[in-house]
Order: sequence, then C-alpha cells, then structure tokens
Amino acid sequence: MGELLVFGFWFLVFKTVMSYKNLEIWKLADELVVEIHEMTLTKLPKFEMFEEGGQIRRSSKSVKSTIVEGYGRKRYKPEFIKFLVYSLGSNDETIDHLETLFKTKSLKDSDVYNYLHAKLETLGKKINLFIKGVDNTDWEK
Repeated sequence: MGELLVFGFWFLVFKTVMSYKNLEIWKLADELVVEIHEMTLTKLPKFEMFEEGGQIRRSSKSVKSTIVEGYGRKRYKPEFIKFLVYSLGSNDETIDHLETLFKTKSLKDSDVYNYLHAKLETLGKKINLFIKGVDNTDWEK
C-alpha cells in the first residue's frame, strides 16, 4: 500500500509537471484556436466559411498541434526544435490569413482584427523565445 501511494504521488507529480498543457505557448495557442474559430463563424460573410475562413481555422489549429507533436518528441532536441519552428511558421501563416481577411474587408471589425493580430504577434514572439531556450539548453540523452 505504501509503494502504491508513493507511485501514485510521483505519477501525479509527473503528470502535472510533464505535460504540453503546462506550456505557456500551448495555452496561448489553444485560446487563439477557439477565438479564431468563433471569429470565422460570427464575423465573416458566409462565402468565406470554406475559403479563407477555413484556411485560418486550419493554420491556427496547426500552431497548437505542432507544439504538441514537438513536445512528444522532446527527447530528441533537434526534433523538438523542428516542430517548434513548424509551429512558428503556422503562426505566421495564421497572421497572413487574418491580414488577408481584413484587407479584403471580409473581416470588417477592426477591434477583433487588432485583438487577434496582437495576440498572434505575442504568440510568435513567445514561440521564438521558447525555441531559443530549448536550443540553449543542455539536453540529456
């Protein structure tokens, strides 16, 4: 029984500490997925639903999922960094889709545009800093 409690305690600690869900970049990407999804459903014309609206939904989801995939490969530093770079690229793609929607006047709400744009820019900076941190860390085999 004592061994089970110790195991349970360490399992709980491991599960709490060792999760991509504890990464600030993942949390921010997760918020953006929901906010961008909602924006495409409520702020865009219907014809954009499967055009640029679909593209921005997919690219925002890719930011989050490549963070997760990289985290799953964190044992191998170059793989982790590679997927974080993919995530950064998807974030840039999401910014481009947002700018296109605004420039073409499909997204007319400048407050929503400015809010999402600033949040995406912040996420890009945080992913960049995270990549530098991983790159500058000594990795154990």
